[in-house]
Amino acid sequence: MRGYFAIGVEGVTKAMNVGALMRTAHAFGASFVFTIAANYARDEGRLADTSDAPGSLPFYEFASVGDFALPRGCDLVGVELMDDAVDLPSFRHPRAAAYVMGPERGSLSPALVARCAHVVKIPTRFSINLSLAGALVMYDRLVSRGRFPARPVAAGGPVEPLARHAFAPPKIRRPRAVSAAGTD
Repeated sequence: MRGYFAIGVEGVTKAMNVGALMRTAHAFGASFVFTIAANYARDEGRLADTSDAPGSLPFYEFASVGDFALPRGCDLVGVELMDDAVDLPSFRHPRAAAYVMGPERGSLSPALVARCAHVVKIPTRFSINLSLAGALVMYDRLVSRGRFPARPVAAGGPVEPLARHAFAPPKIRRPRAVSAAGTD
């Protein structure tokens, strides 16, 4: 799969939720994880993060939304139950994305929502656990951007093997011919 993703949280207070989210991010192949204005005690989070994600991939802690920075070309995607948010099953994930989840019993701050290139929502009747929501977003990214064989037409039907990727020959760009006068 081309591209990369990261996932993080804003303003959370429960280290176990962050630890579980980071463990899941590590399992799904996140490139980095982050917190913004969060009260995250890594020792407590480690109880849920048995993979030690912050010890295995880059972990960034930002004191505030104003301090928050992403790599050039990386789209920030807010995950929030908002009326104008795009339903996750209808969302096309950016090639390079950082997903951010809001705090328990709260929402993403207006300042962070303003910085988001996209806001998506998981179409549920009410808010779900932070780490579960993050897992659903990462799974949806994997399924929609990954290379998997098509699902069978009937339930339990045979799965077609995935065809081998065929590489096209390289495109060689030849310089344009320049006349003696210096123009073509």
